[in-house]
Amino acid sequence: MQEQNFKNHPKMVPGFHYVVLPALLLLIIGAAINFFKSSEESCLPAGLLLISLIVLMLLAFFVRSFALRAQDRAIRAEEIFRYYLLTGKPFPIGLTIHQIIALRFASDDEFVALAQRALDEKLSNKQIKAAISLWRPDYYRA
Repeated sequence: MQEQNFKNHPKMVPGFHYVVLPALLLLIIGAAINFFKSSEESCLPAGLLLISLIVLMLLAFFVRSFALRAQDRAIRAEEIFRYYLLTGKPFPIGLTIHQIIALRFASDDEFVALAQRALDEKLSNKQIKAAISLWRPDYYRA
């Protein structure tokens, strides 16, 4: 597996991002065309097909967002615990979930100082990741 760093850390799931979502989008477009071109007697099945596909697309987005939300909560708990293990102090209040998630890539040597810097300077998640010099990979995210 390629070593993870700032430039290659975003995770794309090819089956989801390049197959399922485009296929659903094409199906919705085709169903919409079918609905608007349908005759009066075939309007109901065409409309039900279109609604079903829209619901399926929404379901795909919600399932992905629920998984990511659960993962974010786990990352937050892990990083709060890691901070406590490294410092013996509670995690600083004021960091956003996005900042905490970005901090997970920081090595133990720079984690505490970078967390404080992120809080003081209100760094964005992208700025935090760019400031990391020793990358701690996360190969298990969804």
